[in-house]
Amino acid sequence: MKTQIDTLMQEHRIDALLVTGSAIHNPAMVYLTGGGHITSADLVKPRHQQAILFCGPMERDEAAKSGLSVRLYSDYPLKPLLEQAGQDYTRALAMRYRQMLSDVGVNRGRVALYGQVEIGPIFGILKELSNLLPEIEWVGFARDPILMPAMMTKEPQEIERIRHMAQITTEVVGRTADFLVHHRVENEVLIRPDGKPLTVGDVKSRINLWLSELGAENPEGTIFAIGRDAGVPHSSGNPADLIRLGKTIVFDIFPCEAGGGYYYDFTRTWSLGYASDEALELYRQVQNTYDTIVSELTLNTPFSHYQQRTCQLFEQLGHPTIQSDPQTQEGYVHSVGHGLGLRIHEMPFSGAVAGDQDELVPGVVFTIEPGLYYPSRDMGFRIEDTYVACENGTFERLADYPYDFVLPMRT
Repeated sequence: MKTQIDTLMQEHRIDALLVTGSAIHNPAMVYLTGGGHITSADLVKPRHQQAILFCGPMERDEAAKSGLSVRLYSDYPLKPLLEQAGQDYTRALAMRYRQMLSDVGVNRGRVALYGQVEIGPIFGILKELSNLLPEIEWVGFARDPILMPAMMTKEPQEIERIRHMAQITTEVVGRTADFLVHHRVENEVLIRPDGKPLTVGDVKSRINLWLSELGAENPEGTIFAIGRDAGVPHSSGNPADLIRLGKTIVFDIFPCEAGGGYYYDFTRTWSLGYASDEALELYRQVQNTYDTIVSELTLNTPFSHYQQRTCQLFEQLGHPTIQSDPQTQEGYVHSVGHGLGLRIHEMPFSGAVAGDQDELVPGVVFTIEPGLYYPSRDMGFRIEDTYVACENGTFERLADYPYDFVLPMRT
């Protein structure tokens, strides 16, 4: 939670945070400002002090909605700085940063960098700024020890926003299932009303339309993969592939609030009309493994424990896993889940990058998503739901949706 930030900054000897970029689709900035239509901004958060938000004058009203102290770039005009910098734009911007940071008392110490921006310009500015403010040590983290742990435990209002996205997501999944099963079929292929075959691209267009109608965005796209592509976990699906009966379809949908807010993550595997005996058995094994893992969830347990347990369950069934063979591309090939919030993947992690802090503590929102993948057999399977760990020791699934594998055609 945000109340942890100052403690985490002190623990890691960070004197201030500098977050740069938009307040749209920029998790660190959205987290600290609440988001909004701010297309370019800088936020400075000194340790044990309130954050200060710098932005352009045209966006001052949007910035004020954050509740933070707002200062305008127009108070630091570029024209005289450009003259001082010999028309070197990068150096002039670095000089502006020096003025901004000095005005909020950040002249020395360790400053951690955050934000999603074009790397080239900010690299050049920081290179100049290092000369202008030699007593500042600029710090970047490959594994963020400050904001990411703070964001791991959600406040009640954050959970409610994710829950709302869960309702939108499952509504769209239901519409997609209904859309598919009401198509007529010729030679095992679904046919559109205009007589053309239905494709993966057609289905994705409908998904995007429905998400937009319900007030959500789909910035990362959707996985709707059929046949062999279903056997490659993050294959998004070939838009030209035809929708056929009896082929496994992995439908993994992970939209977010409009403006780059909170995400939801959800997967079902379908086979239209019928499924082979082999596919039915493999799906049964995935569902049984999912049910077992969910039944064993316990508060304050390292998330990695459930990854090890998932590997154990699949290995007992004769499947290769990344625990028995880290290079395998068939069987169980990924981690059992991850945290969810302003990013699709955030703490707690369950796989190879999981650390000591990646535990199922109260307030974490996370996915459970075991799967089996056999591209050589033209099939793949995954079941995924998102849960929240509750103070009373229970785990709440944030949206209910059926686990039917075979969807009967209704034409």
